[in-house]
Amino acid sequence: MSRESYSRKNDERVRESVAAIIATAFNDPRLRLVTVTSVRVNADRSVAEVYVSAAPEEYSDALAGLESAKGRIRSMLGKNLGWRHSPELRFQIDETVDLGERIAEVLSNIPPTLASGADDVDGADGAGDTSADSHEDAE
Repeated sequence: MSRESYSRKNDERVRESVAAIIATAFNDPRLRLVTVTSVRVNADRSVAEVYVSAAPEEYSDALAGLESAKGRIRSMLGKNLGWRHSPELRFQIDETVDLGERIAEVLSNIPPTLASGADDVDGADGAGDTSADSHEDAE
């Protein structure tokens, strides 16, 4: 098994475990809508960067809730994984979901004049037509 696939498997195991712990072991309202999007565990498994998503207006509350629960999450994670040492958890907001939503919003607000202009570039006005009709004239 290559080092890269081993690392990815560790990342996924930690992600699944942390997500399950947050979802089931805590009643903290700050953690209610937190989603673990990805995890990166370093090579010696001493540190795990945990990327989470939440509503943008709840970023600071979510991080505060995760920081207060960090010790318990780490302890439960160690038991779930069966590793000799539990990795130090470093929580970070994953803003890629928000960025994707902003891009989709911008794209949906493109004026129709710009959207139809893209068709002209592709030859929709017939100037660059190479269909069968234009070949009939050549015969």
